Amino acid sequence: MTARRHLEETGEATSVHLGGLGVIFRLRGQATGGTFSLVERPIAPGTLAPPHTHSREDEYSYLLEGEVGVRIGEQEFLATAGETIIKPRGVSHTFWNAGPQPARLLEVIAPAGFESYFEEMAPVLNVDGPPNEEQMDSIAEKYGLTYQMEQIPALMMKYHLHDPRA
Repeated sequence: MTARRHLEETGEATSVHLGGLGVIFRLRGQATGGTFSLVERPIAPGTLAPPHTHSREDEYSYLLEGEVGVRIGEQEFLATAGETIIKPRGVSHTFWNAGPQPARLLEVIAPAGFESYFEEMAPVLNVDGPPNEEQMDSIAEKYGLTYQMEQIPALMMKYHLHDPRA
């Protein structure tokens, strides 16, 4: 058996921005035989990730810095640096940075493939004015993702967050 070394230099990583949520691609599915991908997620203060449910992937988020509020199903909690958040497929979840400082997650997505969602969604979200919801829904459907947008107003009010659709 031949050993292979895979090393991605920090300068080689590509990234996209989804409003106040960033995605830095650290390890793509091609490098893992499709078993998982690894992304870094910078989160600006006041940023809410739209509540959603994955039908195909589990996500494991290790909080590198800051504090992140999390809702998984009906359970809400605050995660701090050094903690791991488990977001199983089939269960609605969201996360937000309600603090005054940036936060960063290192996220394992298994199986791989969902990392391409971020690249497809970025041009839809990075427009002047509100994003095209039909395009958002089409991309989400392609990746087996459903949104629970009805949760957004209560989360915004409770935690003083920005509307992720604006």
